[in-house]
Formats: sequence, structure tokens, C-alpha cells
Amino acid sequence: MLTYNTHRKPLVLPEYGRVIQSMVDHALTIADRDERTRCAYTIVNTMKSISRPDNNQSESERRYWDHLAIMSDFKLDIDWPFEVLAPDAIKTQPDHVAYDGRGINKFQYGRNLINMIDATAAMEPGEERDAMIVLVANQMKKASLAWDEDGYSDRRVFEDLARITDGQIVIRPEELMLCEYKDAPKPTKKKKKK
Repeated sequence: MLTYNTHRKPLVLPEYGRVIQSMVDHALTIADRDERTRCAYTIVNTMKSISRPDNNQSESERRYWDHLAIMSDFKLDIDWPFEVLAPDAIKTQPDHVAYDGRGINKFQYGRNLINMIDATAAMEPGEERDAMIVLVANQMKKASLAWDEDGYSDRRVFEDLARITDGQIVIRPEELMLCEYKDAPKPTKKKKKK
């Protein structure tokens, strides 16, 4: 009866395949240390032959031996040509990505637009700030159209702007009219004549 790969134990490094893994498993069962070391050199040579060549020869040689140690779960007792990689040197999970404490409650705008809104709110009152407010409000309307096909009304954009800036930027709908954005027409599917 066939044994499916789903019924076998998972591969430690799948890029080398099940044959190399079974060679490593066999090397762990060899009692003689010299024979085990010769077997390990054969396994590394086989690993080299099936992987693509690397420009940095010494670094790739070390990488093969590190992979051998990983595949043997660091239990292979041989004369290593390089210092053996420590099991705790391998991280299985990536480092946590630190986010700033303030979350985005309006996802349609995104972090960059929120940062632009904060920078605009921090500007000194004047013509430059007023021009920036118009640009940011138009960008908010465009971003909201991508999020919601019906789009947002100008009033709703102004309410969001006032809420995000904690009332530092307040615009009344009669003071400013934002640009009208429309979706690009969807292509029609026509068959080409041959």
C-alpha cells in the first residue's frame, strides 16, 4: 500500500526533499562516529549537487552544514568542519512589529493620509494651511470612494476631518466644495475578430 506524504512526518527543510531527510535520519542511526562523519560529508555533497550554486563558496559551505544540523535536530554527533549552529540561534517566529499607540479608526484613509491630516492640523493658520486642508479633504474623498463605491458626501468627509483632528480643522459644507470623483468605466468584454 502506498504511503502518502500527508501520513509521513513533516520535512524540516522541504527544499532538500524527503530523500535527503531520510539520508540524515539514516546517519543518526550509524553507531561508528567515523562512519557517521563520512556519511555526513556525503549528505552535504548531495545537498550541494541538488541546490543552485552560490558565488560565496565558503558561506554556502557553512550553510549546508548548518542545514544538516537543523535537519538532524542538532543530534548528529560528528566531527563538524565548522562551528555547529546553536539551536537557540534559530528563530521560528519573527520579531514583533511595533506600532504606535494610536490606531486608525477610519481604515479607508490609511496611515499616510492620517499622518498628512495630523501634519496639516499642526500647521500655523494661513494660506498654506488652507490650501493643504483642501488637498487633504479631496484626497480623503478620493480614498473614501475607493472604499465605498457610492462615495462619501462632502459633509461626511468634513465630519471625519473634524473628528480625526479633535476639532482643530472644522469646515462647513457651504465654505468648500470638494472635487467630484467617478469610477473609471469598466471595460466591456468583446470578442476580437480573427
